[in-house]
Amino acid sequence: MDASVSQAAEQFELNADQRAIQEMTQSFAADRVAPHALDWDRDKHFPADVVRETGPLGFGGIYVRDDVGGSALGRLDAVLIFEALAAACPGFSSFISIHNMAGWMIDTFGNEEQRQRLLPKLTSMEWLASYCLTEPGSGSDAAALKTKAVKSGGDYVLNGTKQFISGAGENDIYVAMVRTGEDGPRGVSTVVVPKDAPGLSFGPAEFKMGWHMQPTRQVIFEDCKVPAENLLSSEGAGFGIAMAGLDGGRLNIAACSLGGAQSALDKALAYTAEREAFGQAINRFQALQFKLADMETNLQASRMMLYTAASKLDAKTPDASKWSAMAKRFVTDTCFDIANDALQLHGGYGYLHEYGVEKLVRDLRVHQILEGTNEIMRLIIARHLVGRG
Repeated sequence: MDASVSQAAEQFELNADQRAIQEMTQSFAADRVAPHALDWDRDKHFPADVVRETGPLGFGGIYVRDDVGGSALGRLDAVLIFEALAAACPGFSSFISIHNMAGWMIDTFGNEEQRQRLLPKLTSMEWLASYCLTEPGSGSDAAALKTKAVKSGGDYVLNGTKQFISGAGENDIYVAMVRTGEDGPRGVSTVVVPKDAPGLSFGPAEFKMGWHMQPTRQVIFEDCKVPAENLLSSEGAGFGIAMAGLDGGRLNIAACSLGGAQSALDKALAYTAEREAFGQAINRFQALQFKLADMETNLQASRMMLYTAASKLDAKTPDASKWSAMAKRFVTDTCFDIANDALQLHGGYGYLHEYGVEKLVRDLRVHQILEGTNEIMRLIIARHLVGRG
């Protein structure tokens, strides 16, 4: 275990089970993910087989109830898992995070028949899940989504397009936010769309800056028929379901940034100890020492804020949503800067794929956008402050 991670664990007094989870995840990531991450990135290869290997470890339903195969863990436990996976590959970790968000929504808002029918195959990773909220014309303004679902006999008929969907075309289940009623948030509902639903198709793979190991495509509904029994909760409940999932999703993506930044700092420490200039290792120069000191300080500040926010979400404190937004904003911004600084410390070598640092920079950049942009995080935080005032 990395010493700084261990120190943070001491600060939060992780119990024996949490330490075991952390160490198990680090071991899996080091053995099954890290050795292949650069190849997956270069070849744009989706390692479905390795993703499914996380099922027996309990990562298919981290905070899903155990009667359907979930691990029934807390949000701090989840943060430890995603942080450890991201140290090997942020794209891999974030994919597991999205799958877990979809499963949590079914577990939390689905009825008993839906839970028993869908979740055992999701928690085992036999099925993989996507979360479908964003559309070509609605990102931050999620309540403006246009995809329609019209009741027709025993089905809903869906028409519309979802944008930037991780796992699209590969995954088996699509938890989609659709419009069943009036404009605005009260007209939004949530349906679970199986991959074999008639009228479901996918756009071409997007050419992205990062996250090359996971496919990203449009999800297209053209008179797509979905059984009405796949509606979660009730009509009009979808916007609330979507927003409820985002507090945890924001912590997860922050954890993915944290793990990636830890890896970047570790690479920078190793490189500056080995690289020589003017007759000595470059980590002997004070200017570089100051940079490394700032990187470590900012990394630990990020870890403390994230662990605190996760603990608040576990405890369901009144300020948990504000802390989730603060952690997402601070950690993803700060950890991107740490990765970028690590690239700079590598000089020209940092720009080469084989060193792995430029991949971390590319992978972490999108974390400042998804699960709500960091500008939206500032808006959420400010609204909490103004409301309290």
